[in-house]
Amino acid sequence: MAKTYLDIVKYMVEAKFSINGNVDKPDIIGAVFGQTEGLLGDDLDLRELQKGGKIGRIEIELSQSNNRCVGKLLLPASLDRIETCILAAAVESVDRVGPYEAQFSVEKVEDTRSEKRRKILSRAKDLVKLLLNTEIPDSKELSEMVQSEVRVSEITSFGPEKLPSGPEVGKSPELVVVEGRADVLNLLKNDVASVIAVGGATAVPKSIINLCREKEVTVFLDGDRGGDLILRNLTSACDIDYVARAPDGKEVEDLTRKEIIKAMRTRVPLDQYRPGLRGRQHMPQDRMQHQQPFHEMQQSGAPDKQPDYAVQDNNPSTEAQVQNADPSDETHDNSSQQRSVLDSDDDSLQTMESEPVRTQRVAAPQKPAVESMVLSELVTGLDALSGTLRSRLYDNSGTVIKEVPIRDLLSSVQSSSNVYGIVLDGVITQRLVELALQKGVRAIYGLRANPMQRKHTDIILYTKDGSV
Repeated sequence: MAKTYLDIVKYMVEAKFSINGNVDKPDIIGAVFGQTEGLLGDDLDLRELQKGGKIGRIEIELSQSNNRCVGKLLLPASLDRIETCILAAAVESVDRVGPYEAQFSVEKVEDTRSEKRRKILSRAKDLVKLLLNTEIPDSKELSEMVQSEVRVSEITSFGPEKLPSGPEVGKSPELVVVEGRADVLNLLKNDVASVIAVGGATAVPKSIINLCREKEVTVFLDGDRGGDLILRNLTSACDIDYVARAPDGKEVEDLTRKEIIKAMRTRVPLDQYRPGLRGRQHMPQDRMQHQQPFHEMQQSGAPDKQPDYAVQDNNPSTEAQVQNADPSDETHDNSSQQRSVLDSDDDSLQTMESEPVRTQRVAAPQKPAVESMVLSELVTGLDALSGTLRSRLYDNSGTVIKEVPIRDLLSSVQSSSNVYGIVLDGVITQRLVELALQKGVRAIYGLRANPMQRKHTDIILYTKDGSV
C-alpha cells in the first residue's frame, strides 16, 4: 500500500486542470500515475517515489458543471528542488483523463519551509524582546548598577569618631560636609568622593574641625530648618567657605544627580548666605553693611586710606568703596607700570597718566623697574602655559625655578623657598593664596579665580578674565 503522508514536506506542487467531461478524483489520480509511468525512469517514477516516502498523497480539489471538470492538484514532495520541478513538469504532460481531453498547468512550486522560517523569525523576535525587557538590562543599566555598587562599597570611616566619608576626603583639597550617612551614600553615587558626614553628635567632631582648617569647605544642607541648625553649629567651631542648599522640603539623600549639580553650582560664600535667601550671590544688605564703616570713616575726619588696586576685587563691599571714593584720589592708585601688567589696558593707562594731579593726600609708592620687569615675565609665562595644565614658580629676578603639573602645585610651593611669583594654567583658589602668603609669595597669575572670602592686600592676584 502506498504511503499517504510524509515526515517532512519540503515542496508543494500546485497545478490547475480542466477536463472536457465528468470524471471523479480517482480517475484524475490514475491518469497522472499512468501517463507518467516510465516517462522519467525508475528513480523519478511516481509510484516508486510514493512507496519510498519521497512524495505524499496527491490531493484533488474538483468541481463539475456542464459536462466539464475543473480543479486543483496538490503534490507534496520531499525531493530536492530540481527533482521536484521535473515532477511538476511531468504532471503538465498529462493530456487525457479517461476518454476526455485534459489540460494541466503548474501554477507554482512552493517551498513550505519558507513559511516555517517566517514563523520562526517572528517568534524569535518576540522572544528576544521579552528577554531584553524582562531579563537582561541594557549596557547602560549594567554600567550604572556596577558603578553604584562600587561607590557604595567605597564608603569609609574617618577619624577616631568613625565618621561616614568618601575615599577622597584625605586627598582632595576640597571637602563637602553633609548631615548623615545616607547623604554620603547619595553623593558617592553621583561622583562626589570628597564628602564627610557630621553625624548625630551635638558637638562638632574634632576630625571635621581639623579638616576644615586645611581644605576649601562646602556645607551641603537639607532644605529644612534642621539644615540651618547644623550650619549654626558648624560655623561656631569650623572654618566654612561655602554653603549649598537642597530645594525646600527635600533632603540631600533624596536629590537626583541634576539637583545635586545645580545645588553645588549655586552655592554661596558663607558671609553672603542668609536663610530664606538661598542661592543669591550678592545681596544689597551686604553692600550696605560693608559701605557703612567707610562712610563713618569719612564723616569722622579720619584720613582716608588709599585703596590698594594691586589686587583686583569683585567683592560687593570693595565695589561699593570704589564707587564712593573721593574722585581726587583716582590719580594715585598704584604706579602706571603695575597697573599695565594687572589690567592689560593701555588706553586707560594713557588716560590716567595724562590727567593732572589735583589733590594728593597719600602718595602711592612707585614700583621698582626690576619688579615691573618680573611681573611682565609672569604675564609672558601665563601666555606660554596656555592649554598645558601646568604651573611655574619664579624667583625675584623673573627666572623659572620649577615647572610642574597643576596637581603638584601645592606640594611644590610648600617645599620651595624664595618664590616670588606663581603662574598657573588654571584657577586661583583660596587655599593656594593662603599657602602662598605663608611662603612669602608676592604674586599669583592664573586664568581665573574662585571667590575669595579672606582678602589680602599684600599679594598681587592677576587673571586673564579679570575675575580678581
